[in-house]
Amino acid sequence: MKPIVFTKLSVMMLLEYFIWGAWYVTMGTYMSEFLHSSGIQIGAAYSALAIATMITPFFVGMVADRFFAAQRIMGVLHILGAVLLYLAIQITDNTAFYWVIVVYSLLYMPTIALSNSIAFQQMTDPGKQFPWIRVFGTLGWIVAGFLIGNLGIEKTEHTFEMAAIASLSLGILSFLLPDTPPKGKTPETKAESAIGTEALVLFKDKSYLIFFIAAVLVCIPLSFYYGFANLFLNEAGLDNAAGKMIFGQVSEAVFILAIPFLFNNIGVKNMLLLGMVAWVLRYVCFAFGNADANLWMLYAGIILHGICYDFFFVTGYMYTEKKAGAKIKNAAQGLFTFATYGVGMFIGTRFSGFATDYYTIDGVHQWKEIWFVPAYIALAAIVYFIFFFKEQKEIKAA
Repeated sequence: MKPIVFTKLSVMMLLEYFIWGAWYVTMGTYMSEFLHSSGIQIGAAYSALAIATMITPFFVGMVADRFFAAQRIMGVLHILGAVLLYLAIQITDNTAFYWVIVVYSLLYMPTIALSNSIAFQQMTDPGKQFPWIRVFGTLGWIVAGFLIGNLGIEKTEHTFEMAAIASLSLGILSFLLPDTPPKGKTPETKAESAIGTEALVLFKDKSYLIFFIAAVLVCIPLSFYYGFANLFLNEAGLDNAAGKMIFGQVSEAVFILAIPFLFNNIGVKNMLLLGMVAWVLRYVCFAFGNADANLWMLYAGIILHGICYDFFFVTGYMYTEKKAGAKIKNAAQGLFTFATYGVGMFIGTRFSGFATDYYTIDGVHQWKEIWFVPAYIALAAIVYFIFFFKEQKEIKAA
C-alpha cells in the first residue's frame, strides 16, 4: 500500500470514530443538563443507533454497494450528518431531539461499513494491513474524549459542534479517498443476505444458540454504560469525566492484544465468562465508588471496559466466525451484529432508561441502586451461561 493511501485511510478512520466519540459519550449529560430529559428519554435517544444498526445492512447491501461509489456516498452522508448534528443543539424539545438523533444515526451507521469497504478495497493483505488502519479509529475516539475533557466542554453543546465540524471535514475528505466503485448486482445483495439470515443454520448448534442468547442479554449491561456512565461520573464529582473515560478505550486497545493468546490457551467459554464477570465487577465498582475515598473504584470501573468489551464481544465475533466457516461467515457476522448492536442494544437502551427513572427520587439519581440492576443481569447471564453452554469441541483461533 502506498504511503499516501495509508495516510488517507488512517485519517478517514480517525475522523470516523472521532465523530462518534465526540457526541455519543456525553449525550446523556447534555440531555440532562439542557433538555432536562428523563432516563427514559435518554435511553430512547441512545436506542437510535440500535435502530440504525437494524436498518443499515439493507441500505449498504441493497443500495449503496450496488449503485454508488462508496467514497462518494460516504461523503454525502457525512455532510448531511454535520447539518443534523448542528441542528440537534438548536432544539429544546425532547421529542424533536430524539427524531433528529434517529435520522442522524441512519446517516452515520452506514458509514462504518462503507469506511471498511473503502479500506479493504485498497489492501493486498487485509489480515495484516487492516488492524494498522483500524487502530486509528480507536485513536480517534480517544482524541475526542481527550479534547472534550481538556477543553472543558463536556457539559456544553460544543461537543456536538465538534462532532459536526469533524463530520463536515470527513465528508469533504471522502471525495478525495481512493475510488471504490459500486459492486453492481451480486448474490450478496439479496434482502436476506443483508442481515445474515443464511446463518440461522448455526442455531442448530445448541452451544452457539446458548451463546447467542447470552450475547443479547449482555447488551443490556452494555447499554447502561454507554447511556449513563458519563452522567453518573459527572454527578459523582469526577473531574474531567469524559477525559477519564478514554482510559476505557486505552484498556480496550491493550486487552485486544491478549485475545489470540488467551483464546487458544483458556478456551472460548472461559474467555466469554471473564468478559461477563468483568461486567459484574464494573457495576459493583460504580455502585460503591465515589470521588473521595473510593475514587479508585470509579477508575477501575472505567478501565474494566477493555475486558468487558474485548473478552465478550471481540471473542464473540471470533467464535462466530469459527463456528460459521468460510461459506457463511459474512452472513454470520451480520446476524451477530444485527442481534447484539441492533435488537440487544435496542432492548438494553430502553430498559436502562426505565430502570434509571425508577430509581430516581425527586430528581436525584440513586446510582447505587441503578448500577445494581445491570450487575444482577450480568450475574444472571453468567449463571445461565455456566449451566447451559457446553462446547463439545474447543475452537482455536486461526
